[in-house]
Amino acid sequence: MSPDQSNVLVVDDEREMGLALRESLSREGFHVDWAKNGQEALERVRLEGPYHWVISDLRMPEMDGWALLESLRQISPATRVILMTAFGTVPQAVDAMRMGAVDFVMKPFSPDELRKKLSASAGRMLPSAGRPVWEGVSRPILTKDEGLMGLLRMLDGVARTPATILIEGESGTGKELLARFVHERSPRVHRPFVAVNCAALPESLLESELFGYEKGAFSGAVARKIGKFELAHTGTLLLDEIGEMDLALQAKLLRVIQEREVDRVGGARPVPVDIRIVATTNRNMKEMVKAGQFREDLYYRLRVFPVRVPPLRERPADIVLLAKHFREKFCQEHTFVGELTPEALECIRRGSFPGNVRELENVIVQASFMAVGGAIRPDHLTPLLGEDGGTTVFSGERTEESGDPFRERGTAGVRAGQSVWEVERELIRVTLEACGQNRTQAAKLLGISVRTLRNKLNEYGMSSGDPPGPEEGA
Repeated sequence: MSPDQSNVLVVDDEREMGLALRESLSREGFHVDWAKNGQEALERVRLEGPYHWVISDLRMPEMDGWALLESLRQISPATRVILMTAFGTVPQAVDAMRMGAVDFVMKPFSPDELRKKLSASAGRMLPSAGRPVWEGVSRPILTKDEGLMGLLRMLDGVARTPATILIEGESGTGKELLARFVHERSPRVHRPFVAVNCAALPESLLESELFGYEKGAFSGAVARKIGKFELAHTGTLLLDEIGEMDLALQAKLLRVIQEREVDRVGGARPVPVDIRIVATTNRNMKEMVKAGQFREDLYYRLRVFPVRVPPLRERPADIVLLAKHFREKFCQEHTFVGELTPEALECIRRGSFPGNVRELENVIVQASFMAVGGAIRPDHLTPLLGEDGGTTVFSGERTEESGDPFRERGTAGVRAGQSVWEVERELIRVTLEACGQNRTQAAKLLGISVRTLRNKLNEYGMSSGDPPGPEEGA
């Protein structure tokens, strides 16, 4: 039975505190009961049915808040638990979220603060058009997977603490999306969210990007540059692909995390910063530590609350859900395309998608272009899905099957011995044809800017006239 969202059970051995909470929440329209310890609370749950909320103190006689939380997970899993204490620490708050609490509050707190927490936590996992969507964030998260929903619930609770979070997972699983989720569910939501891709910049540039520099610090430093740490002050800093950071820079990052201050390159004194750090990686960090490629002390500083994002192959219920969503997104952003046929959906279900959600989206976008307004059929997907379900762009041989969109466009595919020049030119040509010569859409599919695409078209002689040979185009 799903508990009434207005039913609240306050559990506190301090009678004055329990009665004060019951009175203040009752004025807000909640139906509130009080129990003086965990054992009495469990008896109320068993006799009177489940509560939507249990707000419990940690330190109590007979049964404390930890034991109550663990018991409620077993007998009333739908109950949302908020733990409160006058002696809390960040590790305690993190442990509470791991055990399934939705929040952790420090005494003393105002009744209004607690009321806001109840309102903010209620009803975020809501059905939208028949699909589970985590709302309350700028980029709603679609999932039917119980594991991912449990992960979101934990992150939602930890977001309210200052704990550093390490998000591990394969490429394309949505690690940055979860980092933004943490920021938007935190008290820092109206402060800056700054992202740095540690893999995209060489060590020398990454240091100045992170820490900034003073005018005259080195040749070319004609003005002061504020680093990402300072730009993220009072907000959240995302260190994307942290595993790619050079060892020398890791030592400087460790000092910033420990001291909460940064030293600009060429600066005379440190600058204090107040930031929440979220780091992501697609590498096996434990193996990197063992191999001496990542500092062990920094690793444990980052993994105060470690989470692993499951790959798409471990979330089979999400594959069709996301495929339909990406088709709808294509219709909104580009042009109308018909539904995925049952046979096409079966092709999608069999896909392995080693590139995860990002790869699935690319497949649906490309198939949508090939469908040219009609329904998306298996023949629109087979050129994009290998025989083993992994995705590919070219089949390797010219297919003779009727209805193959790549055959209709005259694509011979990739062959052994072809130069990179030839393969890239053919990829650009096929993508442009699939997009109806729309360069903006083709550039988006290829993952490059329109300017880069224009330059490559000129290089390959594809803007007008016959294409030059590789030597002429070099």
